[in-house]
Amino acid sequence: MGIMMGKKSKELFALEVNRLTKAGFYFVGGVAGLALQVSGTGARSWILRKVIAGKRRDMGLGGFPDVTLAGAREKARHIREQVDQGLDPIEDRRAKRSALAAERAKAMTFSQCVTGYLDAHSDSWKNAKHRQQWANTLDTYASSIIGTLNVASVDTGLVLKVLEPIWKTKTETASRLRGRIENVLSWATVRGYRQGENPARWKGHLDTLLAQPSKIQKVAHHTALPYGEVGTFMAELAKMEGISARALEFTILCAARSGEVRGATSAEIDLQAAVWIIPCDRMKAGKEHRVPLSNKALKILKALPRGADTDLVFPGMKNNALSDMSLIAVLKRMGRGDLTVHGYRSSFRDWAAEQTAYPSEVVEMALAHTIGNKVEAAYRRGDLFDKRRKLMDDWAKHCGTATPRRPG
Repeated sequence: MGIMMGKKSKELFALEVNRLTKAGFYFVGGVAGLALQVSGTGARSWILRKVIAGKRRDMGLGGFPDVTLAGAREKARHIREQVDQGLDPIEDRRAKRSALAAERAKAMTFSQCVTGYLDAHSDSWKNAKHRQQWANTLDTYASSIIGTLNVASVDTGLVLKVLEPIWKTKTETASRLRGRIENVLSWATVRGYRQGENPARWKGHLDTLLAQPSKIQKVAHHTALPYGEVGTFMAELAKMEGISARALEFTILCAARSGEVRGATSAEIDLQAAVWIIPCDRMKAGKEHRVPLSNKALKILKALPRGADTDLVFPGMKNNALSDMSLIAVLKRMGRGDLTVHGYRSSFRDWAAEQTAYPSEVVEMALAHTIGNKVEAAYRRGDLFDKRRKLMDDWAKHCGTATPRRPG
């Protein structure tokens, strides 16, 4: 039988408490109402019995021996002091648990808020392509940095971490990205997922930390051509003579790396299947890469002269591989020395994110980038070749569409 509760309970010592193993309710003294409860399974826990507002209340203080006798008495004294001050520790504890549960229930990651924003506004857009363009831009440039973070923790520093790497080199895309982040964060604030000012707002905030986009576009020397000007550039490039010009044209159409094109051999090209298979030893990631060839890319290949002394698709002087400078020289002859060959991969990436509905993993795979995390696990068995063929056909069409060049 347990020790019965009287006006005063005998104050037990630690050794005596440790011997209490039979099921029951044992008052241990030292603090009125403090007891050790032993269950039928042998589990032991501390209970403080106290009358609050005319009602008997039992409050758990933790398990024994994790909470020692001395620790239980200290907790009990603190609670009794609260009660003497007119507080209800049990209700206070419930309120805090309820508030914590509510906070966790409304916690949302930035990526989840992107989905929520898109779902809320999809009916106001003309077609699904607009939604996908929105999603692609945020997925391409923001998700790797803030996508998995609680939207409530996204601050100015994190927004700048997303924007600064592309603010000067991809200003148009970066400016759109900033506006889209601002919209998503505003939506999250109204929905109660975050509080405070919007860290992506421009006026009176980011405009003091980042250069005005219009000023950057006037004075900056872009290494990557804005995707809207690619068609005009390609029309001018087609007029240029020489094997280096054709290699540059082919490089852009395939969104390939310069070295991959300059080292391409006839054995890698299957004209009938319209595919270029680059072996792993020539790839940056060390993995074989299949490139679907558009009709425009095939036309370039079929028009090339065939030399008997080399297997190179784009041979240079003395049938050696072209140098990287040979492609750069084409740009300089065109008066576009401000550009780089590699920059056209960025033009392709921006175009795909802003103007198409292709998922980012398809675009990244077209660029032969290593796909990580969940995406890699989902697509490891294939290379999305059929989807990439459609993507590259659309890119070729875009490259064949000239637009008037902006003055200045």
